[in-house]
Amino acid sequence: MLYNFDKIIDRKNTNSLKYDFVAEHGMPEDVLPLWVADMDFQSPPAVINAMEETIRHGIFGYSGMKLPYFQAVHDWYSKYFDWELDRSWLVKTPGVVFAICTAIRAFTEKGDCVLIQRPVYYPFTDSIQSNHRIVINNPLTLKDGIYSIDFEDFEAKIADNGVKLFILSNPHNPVGRVWSREELTRMGDICVKHGVKVVSDEIHADFIYAGYQHTVFASLKPEFADIAITCTAPSKTFNLAGLQTSNIFISKKELRNAFRKELTSLGFFEISPFGLAACHAAYTEGRPWLEELKVYLAGNLEYIKDFLIKELPQVTLVEPQGTYLVWLDFRSFGLSADQLEDLVVNKAKLWLDRGTMFGPEGTGFQRINIACPRAVLEMALAQLKHAVEQLGE
Repeated sequence: MLYNFDKIIDRKNTNSLKYDFVAEHGMPEDVLPLWVADMDFQSPPAVINAMEETIRHGIFGYSGMKLPYFQAVHDWYSKYFDWELDRSWLVKTPGVVFAICTAIRAFTEKGDCVLIQRPVYYPFTDSIQSNHRIVINNPLTLKDGIYSIDFEDFEAKIADNGVKLFILSNPHNPVGRVWSREELTRMGDICVKHGVKVVSDEIHADFIYAGYQHTVFASLKPEFADIAITCTAPSKTFNLAGLQTSNIFISKKELRNAFRKELTSLGFFEISPFGLAACHAAYTEGRPWLEELKVYLAGNLEYIKDFLIKELPQVTLVEPQGTYLVWLDFRSFGLSADQLEDLVVNKAKLWLDRGTMFGPEGTGFQRINIACPRAVLEMALAQLKHAVEQLGE
């Protein structure tokens, strides 16, 4: 491989949320972090070079998006997702969660109901509740190792609660489902029928495993595009989360104007020159790096699957169709959420994301981030195995 993903890079003392805030999160000092969704790999050389060039210029004034930036984003989604974008659709935000909160304020009122599908990325719930809206849950159903949607419950929850907005995780975090065209179409038709707008979080769209294909929700039907706020970013794909650069696409003019009005009320206008440079370089020159990364992550996934089958059969891996986040099922141990956390954190010395963060449906589960050098993953699983063996002593 041209790029060395086996290289272990010391991230401590870099103000890393993942590594440097152990004490603040109540974790042991010697814990191994595989939690928050950033990677332990350096960004592509082209991205680093673009940022170095920006630094050498030495002036970091107000910045805005020009045509070459949009063209890079356009070409990426046209080539890899068969989605043709118009420049007018693009709205910049400093993050996808920021965009979700903006959409909640723009398209609902206090006391309105917003639908999610737990277990799901926990900022969805936080964003709804912190803006004084009501969370309505259409829980996913786990059967034979695969999560699916209860469509009858989906429509009933919308109709019975007068839901105004649906936040879709596509691909789904943390369960790793890549929703099919049929599933997305069925959800979209229900939302159109009941006048529900859809915020589609598609930040993990570039990480899809063999045999599956990501579909942009808004690309399926014009009626879906008219109700969609599509949230994208290069942050997960190229490890740029700290640069706070997201690309939000809203084709319906009325929705876009309402969204922009809310952004203006928050005082957000300009974007970082570093984020612009990094995103442009990533989308124009970063594809070879990404393709090798995806091969490496597929290898990590195979390693953890094989290890669990042979060494830790009590722990079941929910087969991910996308993302570099893996949903682990510990329910066979019969532990409470706190007991499981004690096993993982204090005995295995691992910092994962406890399942209950994603809703009550996550009880008995843990989310592990496998975007790390293989040696780190090997160490983590060995520590977990040792801790499990001690349970019976």
